[in-house]
Amino acid sequence: MHGLLEKLKGALIVSCQAYPGEALYGSHHMAAMAQAAKDGGAAAIRANSPQDVAAIREICGLPVIGIWKKTFPDSEVYITPSASDVLALISAGAEIVALDATRRSRPGGETLEGLLANVRRFSERPLRAGGETESSGSDRTLLMADVSTFEEGLAAEALGFDLLSTTLSGYTSYSRQDSGPDLELVERLSRECGIPVVAEGRYDTPELAAEALMRGAHAVVVGTAITRPHTLSRRFADALKREQPARKAERKNAAVSRPGGSEEEFL
Repeated sequence: MHGLLEKLKGALIVSCQAYPGEALYGSHHMAAMAQAAKDGGAAAIRANSPQDVAAIREICGLPVIGIWKKTFPDSEVYITPSASDVLALISAGAEIVALDATRRSRPGGETLEGLLANVRRFSERPLRAGGETESSGSDRTLLMADVSTFEEGLAAEALGFDLLSTTLSGYTSYSRQDSGPDLELVERLSRECGIPVVAEGRYDTPELAAEALMRGAHAVVVGTAITRPHTLSRRFADALKREQPARKAERKNAAVSRPGGSEEEFL
């Protein structure tokens, strides 16, 4: 097994991402967030865009899983959709590049097989060739397949990906739809595939992350629950707003039932 994959076994990978319009948007913010994640025990970072990848590698020094989110009118694929995106992330220094490996149509009609062929042809760093069972070169870039179903995981392994991630389960129309993580997919892929499986997607408690490892995950990616404070703040604020009418009604009922009490106290 590649040395980096050995280091990531049983580890926490923290996803540090922000979007235009958000207070933490910008590579300097993401680099600081990555350093904070490192201080807390993260073994690697998942980051969006070549700019963030480069900044995070410079500041915190952890291995980076690079992605590049882009939207296109002719495709639902948005995680590192093209060969040029993969190559840009490799140039930025990403040790692992993750890309959408679902069966959905890619932008411009590019196929996943064609994308991989172009990446292997033009990459400035060595990659595992399709059909190779293993390559131990420590300087090569690893390719991660973000999948949504078991069948997509098997197909990605056959294409020569180095590792799988369950990132997109619940985010394709045909995959399992659940409010929680797809632990069954993690377990099945881990049991049936010969490459590491990373659990990602809706792991919002330490207990769920630990269960993913028990189900066979090689590592676990956690994002929103750690690095998106505005989302966490909204959850708390919304919960308090929902509680206020119930608390008021409870106090009102208690006052009315009290001798001498009346509804006027709450008008």
